[in-house]
Amino acid sequence: MRSKHEPSDEERKLFRESVKGAKPLRAKKKASARRAKPLPRARFADQERRAVLEDSLRLDLQDGEAFSGEDLWYAKPGVQLALMRKLRRGQFSARAELDLHGLRSEDARVEVAAFLLEAADRGWRCVRIIHGKGLGSGPKGPVIKQKLGGWLRQRKNVLAFCSARPVDGGTGALYVLLGKS
Repeated sequence: MRSKHEPSDEERKLFRESVKGAKPLRAKKKASARRAKPLPRARFADQERRAVLEDSLRLDLQDGEAFSGEDLWYAKPGVQLALMRKLRRGQFSARAELDLHGLRSEDARVEVAAFLLEAADRGWRCVRIIHGKGLGSGPKGPVIKQKLGGWLRQRKNVLAFCSARPVDGGTGALYVLLGKS
């Protein structure tokens, strides 16, 4: 018994007649069975991805201000992580600096306001403010350092700030990134 899908003798005859003048196509060479090379991969890509992830977890820019040990940093919403990373690495040159050592907090606030106004007038992009580590502040810790974070956040032209690199004062100084006022 013939299966339902098997062609009949008549169908076979018709097929042969319809293709009798056709020439077979040349067969393409078969690819060798050798293994394909793996795709190139950046040598340090995994390490870099992990570092970026760690930075992003440590620098959640939506939180605003954070104390990480003695480090102080802040970024307005919308400031890119790459910009903040450059600031933390000291890759912006500070055009001027203000030293607040020995000042009372009210005097320091007035000095900071005047300094930031001058920086805005001169179009400076980055400045450094030295607030000290508060070693003489007693049990409450560094008074000016704690207040400085609040003062800077209130300024419209302050985009971001962070503790300086050790060579520039470490946790006793801040890099301040300024925008247009």
